[in-house]
Amino acid sequence: MVITQTSFIFTKVPAHPLPGINGRKPGAILAKKKDLIDPSSKTSGRPGFALRVSNPILARAAIAVFGLGFVDAGYSGDWSRIGAISKDGEDLLKIAAFFVVPLCIYAIFSVSKDSES
Repeated sequence: MVITQTSFIFTKVPAHPLPGINGRKPGAILAKKKDLIDPSSKTSGRPGFALRVSNPILARAAIAVFGLGFVDAGYSGDWSRIGAISKDGEDLLKIAAFFVVPLCIYAIFSVSKDSES
Protein backbone atom coordinates (compact mmCIF):
# COMPACT_ATOMS: atom_id res chain seq x y z
CA MET A 1 0.00 0.00 0.00
CA VAL A 2 1.36 3.36 -0.99
CA ILE A 3 1.16 6.16 1.52
CA THR A 4 1.26 9.64 0.15
CA GLN A 5 2.61 12.35 2.30
CA THR A 6 1.41 15.91 1.89
CA SER A 7 2.91 18.96 3.39
CA PHE A 8 1.87 22.57 3.51
CA ILE A 9 4.50 24.99 2.44
CA PHE A 10 3.91 28.66 3.17
CA THR A 11 5.70 30.77 0.68
CA LYS A 12 4.33 34.09 1.88
CA VAL A 13 4.25 34.80 5.62
CA PRO A 14 2.16 37.83 6.63
CA ALA A 15 3.91 40.59 8.54
CA HIS A 16 0.99 41.04 10.96
CA PRO A 17 -0.72 38.27 12.91
CA LEU A 18 -4.15 39.44 11.68
CA PRO A 19 -3.69 40.97 8.26
CA GLY A 20 -6.48 43.02 6.67
CA ILE A 21 -8.51 41.92 3.72
CA ASN A 22 -6.51 42.14 0.49
CA GLY A 23 -3.84 44.28 2.12
CA ARG A 24 -6.31 46.94 3.33
CA LYS A 25 -6.43 48.18 6.89
CA PRO A 26 -9.29 46.67 8.90
CA GLY A 27 -12.02 49.08 9.86
CA ALA A 28 -15.62 50.04 9.37
CA ILE A 29 -16.82 50.81 5.89
CA LEU A 30 -19.67 53.28 5.68
CA ALA A 31 -21.99 53.56 2.73
CA LYS A 32 -23.86 56.77 2.01
CA LYS A 33 -27.01 56.92 -0.03
CA LYS A 34 -26.90 60.51 -1.18
CA ASP A 35 -28.99 59.89 -4.24
CA LEU A 36 -31.95 58.60 -2.19
CA ILE A 37 -32.17 61.58 0.17
CA ASP A 38 -34.14 64.56 -1.10
CA PRO A 39 -32.83 67.72 0.62
CA SER A 40 -36.09 69.57 0.01
CA SER A 41 -38.19 67.07 1.97
CA LYS A 42 -39.10 67.87 5.58
CA THR A 43 -38.41 64.36 6.85
CA SER A 44 -34.88 64.03 5.52
CA GLY A 45 -33.36 63.78 9.03
CA ARG A 46 -36.16 61.69 10.56
CA PRO A 47 -36.74 57.96 10.35
CA GLY A 48 -39.22 56.62 7.83
CA PHE A 49 -41.85 55.61 10.39
CA ALA A 50 -42.48 57.96 13.27
CA LEU A 51 -45.31 57.19 15.68
CA ARG A 52 -46.61 60.34 17.30
CA VAL A 53 -48.92 60.14 20.29
CA SER A 54 -50.09 63.23 22.12
CA ASN A 55 -49.47 63.68 25.85
CA PRO A 56 -53.17 63.64 26.87
CA ILE A 57 -53.63 60.27 25.18
CA LEU A 58 -50.58 58.88 27.00
CA ALA A 59 -51.89 60.24 30.31
CA ARG A 60 -55.33 58.68 29.76
CA ALA A 61 -53.75 55.35 28.84
CA ALA A 62 -51.55 55.35 31.95
CA ILE A 63 -54.53 56.14 34.20
CA ALA A 64 -56.59 53.37 32.57
CA VAL A 65 -53.79 50.81 33.03
CA PHE A 66 -53.48 51.84 36.69
CA GLY A 67 -57.21 51.29 37.28
CA LEU A 68 -57.24 48.00 35.41
CA GLY A 69 -54.28 46.86 37.49
CA PHE A 70 -56.39 47.17 40.65
CA VAL A 71 -59.19 45.15 39.07
CA ASP A 72 -56.80 42.48 37.83
CA ALA A 73 -54.92 42.15 41.11
CA GLY A 74 -58.09 42.10 43.19
CA TYR A 75 -60.37 39.84 41.18
CA SER A 76 -58.25 37.51 39.05
CA GLY A 77 -56.74 35.45 41.88
CA ASP A 78 -53.56 34.89 39.87
CA TRP A 79 -51.41 37.17 42.00
CA SER A 80 -52.25 35.42 45.25
CA ARG A 81 -51.88 32.01 43.64
CA ILE A 82 -48.29 32.71 42.55
CA GLY A 83 -47.48 34.31 45.89
CA ALA A 84 -47.01 37.91 44.77
CA ILE A 85 -49.67 39.11 47.22
CA SER A 86 -51.45 37.42 50.09
CA LYS A 87 -55.17 36.58 50.26
CA ASP A 88 -55.63 39.47 52.69
CA GLY A 89 -53.92 41.82 50.24
CA GLU A 90 -56.17 40.56 47.46
CA ASP A 91 -59.25 41.27 49.56
CA LEU A 92 -57.93 44.74 50.30
CA LEU A 93 -57.39 45.38 46.58
CA LYS A 94 -60.98 44.27 45.87
CA ILE A 95 -62.26 46.92 48.27
CA ALA A 96 -59.81 49.53 46.99
CA ALA A 97 -60.93 48.87 43.41
CA PHE A 98 -64.39 50.25 44.28
CA PHE A 99 -62.77 53.60 45.05
CA VAL A 100 -59.83 53.65 42.64
CA VAL A 101 -61.67 52.67 39.44
CA PRO A 102 -64.30 55.48 39.60
CA LEU A 103 -61.52 57.91 40.48
CA CYS A 104 -59.57 56.74 37.41
CA ILE A 105 -62.64 57.13 35.19
CA TYR A 106 -63.10 60.68 36.50
CA ALA A 107 -59.41 61.43 35.89
CA ILE A 108 -59.59 60.09 32.31
CA PHE A 109 -62.49 62.39 31.46
CA SER A 110 -60.93 65.38 33.21
CA VAL A 111 -57.70 64.95 31.21
CA SER A 112 -59.68 64.89 27.97
CA LYS A 113 -61.57 68.09 28.96
CA ASP A 114 -58.29 69.85 29.74
CA SER A 115 -56.86 69.00 26.32
CA GLU A 116 -59.92 70.35 24.46
CA SER A 117 -59.79 73.82 26.04
